[in-house]
Amino acid sequence: MTERLFEGADWDFHTLQRITDACEEVAKNDLGLDVYPNQIEVITAEQMLDAYSSVGMPLFYKHWSFGKQFAYHEASYRKGLMGLAYEIVINSSPCISYLMEENTATMQTLVIAHAAFGHNHFFKNNYLFKQWTDADGILDYLDFAKTYVMQCEERYGRTEVERTLDAAHALMSHGIDRYPGKKKLDLRAEEKRAGRRRQHEEEVFNDLWRTVPKGAAKSKSTLSLERRRKLLGLPQENLLYFLEKSAPRLAPWQRELLRIVRHIAQYFYPQSQTKVMNEGTATYVHYRIMTKLHQTGRITDGNFLEFLQSHTNVVFQPEFDDRRFSGFNPYALGFAMMQDIERIVTRPEDEDREWFPDIAGKNDVMGVLRDVWANYRDESFIAQFLSPKLMRQLRMFHLHDNPEERAGIRVDAIHDERGFRRVRRELARQHDVGYIDANIEVVDVDLSGDRRLILHHHVIKGAQLNETDAKRVLQHLADLWTYDVSLIEVDANDKVLREYVVSPRPVTAAA
Repeated sequence: MTERLFEGADWDFHTLQRITDACEEVAKNDLGLDVYPNQIEVITAEQMLDAYSSVGMPLFYKHWSFGKQFAYHEASYRKGLMGLAYEIVINSSPCISYLMEENTATMQTLVIAHAAFGHNHFFKNNYLFKQWTDADGILDYLDFAKTYVMQCEERYGRTEVERTLDAAHALMSHGIDRYPGKKKLDLRAEEKRAGRRRQHEEEVFNDLWRTVPKGAAKSKSTLSLERRRKLLGLPQENLLYFLEKSAPRLAPWQRELLRIVRHIAQYFYPQSQTKVMNEGTATYVHYRIMTKLHQTGRITDGNFLEFLQSHTNVVFQPEFDDRRFSGFNPYALGFAMMQDIERIVTRPEDEDREWFPDIAGKNDVMGVLRDVWANYRDESFIAQFLSPKLMRQLRMFHLHDNPEERAGIRVDAIHDERGFRRVRRELARQHDVGYIDANIEVVDVDLSGDRRLILHHHVIKGAQLNETDAKRVLQHLADLWTYDVSLIEVDANDKVLREYVVSPRPVTAAA
């Protein structure tokens, strides 16, 4: 008889090792997963709340906003207004999985299967994570960042450091490189370069600023627009990078802080593009592993029913007319699509053969899924693999609401071939960062005049910025630039829709 992994709800660290070994056997032998080495840590509820406040990272510099988040989550948890995640997993090598000590043995098995093998495989193999993140170096870099921020606080004062970090955090979502082509970041090498920079940058500044006149009069030898943009590397979508390289009055330590924040923002960038795929992969993997452990007698019927209750809650998707509906649950959509791909590969219908000729009836479920997990992000995954059958099952339809075209809301796509393709295209677009994130670029600097920084926001389908939020973020940008900042919203025809102009605050007022 096969030995049970555990009896009852209790567990100890020897039990966790047996569970991990059993999950690894299924993950590697049955599913063919390729994972980083695992590091599993058991933490308390308070430690989980602390991890929430610092976006789950095991090492992070101190900032008042993290304490604010901790206080908020702790109060909500104590009042029973929110629960805690069963786990948090870190994209690093070794891959770190935090397990709640309150979890039962069954839940620990589920969490290990989900995080230590599902998420772990996705982190290691998906092309976006390979392209943009350095799993081997992130922990060392975070340790360096924490130490560097503490040193800056001791040398320049906590107020000055917090002011710079506040501004950098406000611009964090616009401090990333969105398109491939640049060299992958090596965080260990970046840490070494940071040390060399601190030795040599005290007198370094952008050569371009030699051309800026010191007096009020305009220079007669103003650089041409093309020459100016070339020297400044414009247009530039990465605002933190531009400020780090070109802001005229930032001290070297401030530039290093901007560099730290943008490296961390870049680290999280793939996760924002793969929420459906990442959670869908981990959920599919934990379902396969838990089912195999049950089939082989490693866990009991009772353990499996406990797992199914939790799993069902995770993949619950409210109907469109349910008051709880707030969009598609990424766990539910991702898991449903993974299961649907399994069906198409093993039990295709005629419709599937027409829509998915490359995988229908291929009978290699894990081969197809591993290829999907490696080579797609949410937008392309949905655009390629959302099937008509699943759209019918989830009762998907598309509503059209554009007052410029027609008054009122109408159903724009129904369940026919044309409608399926439109629904799939529109749902995929909702996961396309190029469509949902504001496209803001630095386009010019008035070097011979008031040195105003000029940005453009390219508006898509009339989605303009919130005025209050835009002004607040621009204020941080102006404080770092130390001159006026102008943000111009333009449509597809370059028609100006709105312009914001913000001046930097005096240092004393910002303190």
